Amino acid sequence: MKIIKVQALRGPNIWSIQRKKLIQMRLDLEEMEQFPTNKIEGFGERIEAMFPTMIEHRCSEGCRGGFFSRVERGTWMGHVIEHIALEIQTLAGMDTGFGRTRETKTLGTYNVVFSYTEENVGLFAAESAVAIAEALIAGTDYDLESDLQKMREIRERVRLGPSTGSIVEEAVSRNIPWIRLGTNSLVQLGHGINQMRFQATITCKTSSIAVDIACNKELTKKMLDMASIPVASGSICVGEEDLAETINKIGYPIVLKPLDGNHGKGASINVTNWEDAVSGLAFAKEYSRRIIVEKFITGFDFRILVIDNKLVAAAKRVPAHVIGNGKNSIEELIATENLDPRRGYGHENVLTQIDVDRDTEDLLEKLNYTLETIPKSGEIVFLKSTANLSTGGTSVDVTDMMHPENIFLAERISRVIGLDICGVDIMAENLTQPLKENGGVILEVNAAPGFRMHLAPSEGLPRNVASPVIDMLYPPGKSCRIPIIAVTGTNGKTTTTRLLAHIVKNNGYKVGFTTSDGIYIQNHMMEKGDTTGPQSAQYVLRDPTVEFAVLETARGGILRSGLGFSICDIGIITNIQEDHLGLSDIHTLDDLARVKATVVKSIKKDGWAILNADDEHCIKVGADLNCNVAYFSLDEENPFIKKLSAEGKTVAVYENGFITVKKGEWKIRIERATHVPLTLGGKAKFMIANVLAATLASYLWGFKTEDISLSLQTFIPSAAQTPGRMNIFEFKKFKVLIDFAHNASGYKGVEEYLQSVDATKKIGIIAGVGDRRDEDIRECATIAARMFDHIIIRQEKYLRGRTEEEIIDLILQGINNSGKKVTYEIIPKETEAIRHAINCAEEGSFITALSDVVTNAIEIVQEYLDKENEHGIV
Repeated sequence: MKIIKVQALRGPNIWSIQRKKLIQMRLDLEEMEQFPTNKIEGFGERIEAMFPTMIEHRCSEGCRGGFFSRVERGTWMGHVIEHIALEIQTLAGMDTGFGRTRETKTLGTYNVVFSYTEENVGLFAAESAVAIAEALIAGTDYDLESDLQKMREIRERVRLGPSTGSIVEEAVSRNIPWIRLGTNSLVQLGHGINQMRFQATITCKTSSIAVDIACNKELTKKMLDMASIPVASGSICVGEEDLAETINKIGYPIVLKPLDGNHGKGASINVTNWEDAVSGLAFAKEYSRRIIVEKFITGFDFRILVIDNKLVAAAKRVPAHVIGNGKNSIEELIATENLDPRRGYGHENVLTQIDVDRDTEDLLEKLNYTLETIPKSGEIVFLKSTANLSTGGTSVDVTDMMHPENIFLAERISRVIGLDICGVDIMAENLTQPLKENGGVILEVNAAPGFRMHLAPSEGLPRNVASPVIDMLYPPGKSCRIPIIAVTGTNGKTTTTRLLAHIVKNNGYKVGFTTSDGIYIQNHMMEKGDTTGPQSAQYVLRDPTVEFAVLETARGGILRSGLGFSICDIGIITNIQEDHLGLSDIHTLDDLARVKATVVKSIKKDGWAILNADDEHCIKVGADLNCNVAYFSLDEENPFIKKLSAEGKTVAVYENGFITVKKGEWKIRIERATHVPLTLGGKAKFMIANVLAATLASYLWGFKTEDISLSLQTFIPSAAQTPGRMNIFEFKKFKVLIDFAHNASGYKGVEEYLQSVDATKKIGIIAGVGDRRDEDIRECATIAARMFDHIIIRQEKYLRGRTEEEIIDLILQGINNSGKKVTYEIIPKETEAIRHAINCAEEGSFITALSDVVTNAIEIVQEYLDKENEHGIV
C-alpha cells in the first residue's frame, strides 16, 4: 500500500460541516485492492488480538462488535486503516470516533477520513495505521506501545495546557469562535473588533502592573502586609551573610524559594539547620539570584482561585506521596501509585505520574531513607516539597468549607494586587476558621494560576472555573463575532466580493475582504496573491480593526483544509460551471457543487444563502439547506423565480433594464443597470448577475435600498477597483480589454459582451491552462475563434505537467472546430504578445487579452497608455 497524500482539514469541509478536525489520507491499496479482509488468512484473529477494545466499534452494523463482523465478512483495507487510526488515538488518550472511507474514481485508490483531537497526532496516526495494517496482513510483530507513547509525546508538545484548554472548551460550548495564535498557548476568542485574547490564564484584561507585582514576591508581601493581610515573616537573601541575619531574626524552621520561581522549582521547606539552609540557598540560586527566606508555617497548602474579584474555587493541595504497607520499598510503592488510572503522562489525566528527582532524593535523605527503604504500614512518605499537581501532587476541593472571612480576604487580595484572575496560596490548618484565628498566612499570589486542580480534583466536587473567565470576557450583550459574507462559485466571485465590500464600507463599517488578487483591510492591500483560502480568511478574522468580513472562498482551499470560519451570516454561490474538473476527485458538476455547497451549509440557521436561479446545480444545492434561501436571476420569467414570487419569497431579478428586488409581487427597483458602471452600460450580462447577487445579499442583510443604489453607482470598474475584471483601456485609435476569463463560461460572457462592441477588427490574446481537461482547452479556443477575427496564442505559464506544444495543439484543434476562418499567430511570452498586439493595432481595433496574470497585462497596457497621454504616441 502507498500513501499518496495526507492533509489536515481544520474547518467545515466536504465530509462534515460540524466535524471540523479531520485527517484526509489518499491511499493507494495497490495489490491489496484484490484482497479484502476475508481473503487474508488469520487477519481477523490478529486484529482482534491487537485491538480487543475495537469490539466497541459499531461501524455501519450499528451494534457492538459491528466492525469485527465487517472484517469477518470481508472489507477493504482502507476501511480497516480508518478504524485503526481512530483506535490508536483513543488508546493514546485522545478519544475520537468519526470516520469515512470512500473509493475514488481511480481503481484501488481511497480517501480515508478520520477525526483527530491534535492535528500532529492525527497526521502521525495516519502513517502508523498503515504500518500497523501492513504488519497485521503479513502476520509480523509490531511495537504498538512505542507508537502510542510517541503520540502522547506529540500531544504534550503541541496541545493546549489544561487551563487554556478548559477556557477554549467553555468558549466552544457557548458557540464562541477561537483561533490559536502561533504554537504556544496564546488564543484569540471571537473575531475582528470583538476579539479577546488570553494566554494560559492571563487575559487581555489582565493588568501588566498587577502581573509585575505578583511576580515580585517581595513587593507582593509588602503590599499585603500594608493592607493588614497576614503573611509569613522573612526577607530577601542573596548570600550566606543575609541568610544568617534572616535566620537570627525569624528562627528555624524556614522555607527557601527563588524570588522569580514558579511551580515550586528550587524550593526547600522545613529547613531546621544551617547546613541544610546553605544547601537550600544554593539550590534556589539555580533559578534566581535573589532568594526568599521565610518562617516555615505548619499546616496545609491551600490554593484559592479568584476571578473578576469573586472567589470561584478553593483546593487543598497535597504533595506527591506514598503510604507504606510494611512490605514494599518506596520505589515499588511509587511504581504502584503510578499504575493508578487517574495518573498519566503530562496533563493527559487528572493526576500526573510521580517522577523521582533531586527534590525527592533530598526529602528521603532528610529521613535517612533511600528508594529501597520499606516504610512502616500506614506511614506517609512525602516525595515532593511542594504540592504542585505537575509534580504528582493531589488536590481536594474545599470551596464549600471556606469561612466567609477567608472569602472576603481572598477577594480583597485580588483587588490589592489588581489581578482579574488571581491564585492565592495559603498555608493554614484549615479554611473553616478565619486565618487570624488559626495563624494561617498568605504565601504567594499567582498571576497565571493553573485551573487543573479545580477542574478535576482527586477528591471533591469539580468546578467549572473556565465559565467565570468567559463571563468576564464576554458579559451578557457583548458580541463575540463580526458579520461574515462568504462568496463562492465558478465565475464572478472576486467582482461580487469587491462590490459587496464597497457596499459594506459605504455603510460605515471597517471591512476586511479576501480576493484572488489579495487581502484588503479598508481597501488597503495587506497581502498580494491568490488569497481565497482558509488562512487568508483567518487573517481578516484576526485583524482587531475589522468590523465586517467579506470572504471570497475558492474550491482549492475548501478541498485543502476546509473553511477558515465555522459559521457565516450570508453565503453566495454565483454559479457552478465547468472548471477545474478532473482535479482532486472533482470530475462532474455534481462533484463541484458538493464542494461549493460547503460554504452555504455553514450559514447560521437564521442567515441567508444567495443562489443563482439560472443555474440548475445551485437550485439543487438550495433544496438541501437548513437556512433561509433567496435566489437571483437575469430573467424575470424564469419559471423557478415565478414560483418563488408566487409563494411571496424575496428574489432579485433583472427586469426592464433595472436591478430589482421582488417580494412576492411587489417590486423594489434598486437602480437602472445602465447607471451601474460595473455592467458596462448594461452590456455585460454576467456582470449584471454579479450585481444582482451583491444587491440581494446587501438587501437581506438590512442595508437601505438608497444606500445600495448609491454604492452600485459609485463602484467604478477599473484596474484599481476590479483588476482583471473587464478592465477597458481607451487609446485614441483603439481599445484594449483585459479580463481574467479562464474557462468556457467566462469566455462566453466575454463573447456576449463583444457582440455589442463595434470594431474594425477584434483581436484576442489567449492561452490554455495545463491542468484543465483536453475538452476544456479546446472549447475555450472554439469560443475564442467565434468572437475574434485574429488570435494571438501565447503559452509560457501554467503548463502544470503538460508541454507548451501539447497545449498549443489543443488550442489549434479548438480553433479549427469552430468552423470559422480566423487568422492566428503564436507568440509564447505574454508581455511580447500584448506589446505586439498594441504595436500592430489598426484604427478602430478592439484588443482583448484573456490573461491569467492580470497584473502583468495591466502594467504593460498602462505603460503604453501613459506614453500616449504624455507624448501622443504609442
